[in-house]
Amino acid sequence: MHKISGLFLLIFLVSCNTPEEDVIMNNVDNKWNKKTEQKFNLEISDPQNPKNLIFVVRNNNEYPYSNIRFIVNLTNPKTKAKQTDTLNYILAKPNGEWLGTGFGETKETLFQYKLNYKFPDKGNYEVAVAQAMRNDNLPGIEDLGIKVETAKP
Repeated sequence: MHKISGLFLLIFLVSCNTPEEDVIMNNVDNKWNKKTEQKFNLEISDPQNPKNLIFVVRNNNEYPYSNIRFIVNLTNPKTKAKQTDTLNYILAKPNGEWLGTGFGETKETLFQYKLNYKFPDKGNYEVAVAQAMRNDNLPGIEDLGIKVETAKP
């Protein structure tokens, strides 16, 4: 049942996308290892138009913390240069209530990564995300994704 509801949610999200946005999801399956990077390949064909990069996190009640920390590497395909960011996002209110949306146990939360980001060139950029929490195997994270949309002026 759990996987069926996730499938319907994914179909809904993909069907709601406009041609100017793209969502890429990776299944983490409730055991995200600290040494395992979640990688996303972004095909940028129009670098003249700034983009918004937004992380999509789906967690459930097994997640033991109110926040999540990422180490993100954005790699330029031409120069192979990496831009590294350490990020901290809040998933729950102080009373423990999840901030995300969704029915049942799974909640989905969107986190801004880069707004109005202008990619330097056309190409296939890689975004690699590692979890930076205390657990070697982080429970309660079902999926991690990235949404790329053309920034509105």
